[in-house]
Amino acid sequence: MIRDYHGDDSGDKKHITDWSVDEGIDYDVKKLGQEELSMRVRVGRNLLGFSLPGDMNKDERIKFEQKMLPAFDQLKEKYGGQVHSLTPDFGDDGSNPNLISKDEYQKLVDAHVMFKDMDADPYLKSAGISSDWPYGRGCWQSDDKMRIIWFGEEDQLRIMCMKKGSDLLDVFSNLNEMLKTVESIDGIEFARDENYGYVTSCPSNLGTGMRASVHIKIPNLTKDGTDAKAKEVCKPLGLSVRGTGGEHTPIGKDGTVDISPSSRLFIKEKEIIGKLYEGIEKLMAIENA
Repeated sequence: MIRDYHGDDSGDKKHITDWSVDEGIDYDVKKLGQEELSMRVRVGRNLLGFSLPGDMNKDERIKFEQKMLPAFDQLKEKYGGQVHSLTPDFGDDGSNPNLISKDEYQKLVDAHVMFKDMDADPYLKSAGISSDWPYGRGCWQSDDKMRIIWFGEEDQLRIMCMKKGSDLLDVFSNLNEMLKTVESIDGIEFARDENYGYVTSCPSNLGTGMRASVHIKIPNLTKDGTDAKAKEVCKPLGLSVRGTGGEHTPIGKDGTVDISPSSRLFIKEKEIIGKLYEGIEKLMAIENA
């Protein structure tokens, strides 16, 4: 089923991890007539030694958060920032030093730094992923606001870089650097399969676990107020279309949508960033025709 979904007609493909973008390639969207875009690249990761989020109980969620605290301390040494936690307490281990208030949480949600109330999502609820909310949930954000790690969401970790800019390689390279930092921390080992790459909660994210996206204005393709035409155009280009707030959210009033390459498995990380640039180029040609 996984191989059919990800388009493996041969049935014998193996996932290969490769971040090494060729030198000299220019992924600056200014060449395509675009100015600054909101860019984001994220990967989903889970640790060896812990259940996937759908099978975690409250105690394991707390233990996972505590396991990550020394890692966040090392990230703070390099990038600054702070941990924002929703976990009310650490059970027998007492109070949570990083606990934030409901108002602080809402401000982070509004700023797209933190994820929304998972317990209100019927899909996550049915999979058991939102169980024990809000225990084991939170994020770390760097001083420059560009680097963020969610913990306790759909995957144990969602590691991302986001900023406004025009060069897609900027966020891609920064994410790769941050991932190397996280992986080098003692006791942190990501769950990985020799055939299917990084293990994720949703089979659609297996492999790279990566989603590279931009917010882009396409007023002509969204003039009916929906993303239906945009999806029709983007699907053959290998692009997914979402609202500006993520999956199951509306498009922007000015025709802004979130686009990203659909492929995750049996594709190299460097190929995903290339496909995003190529997709923007082809999409804008249709938008401006």
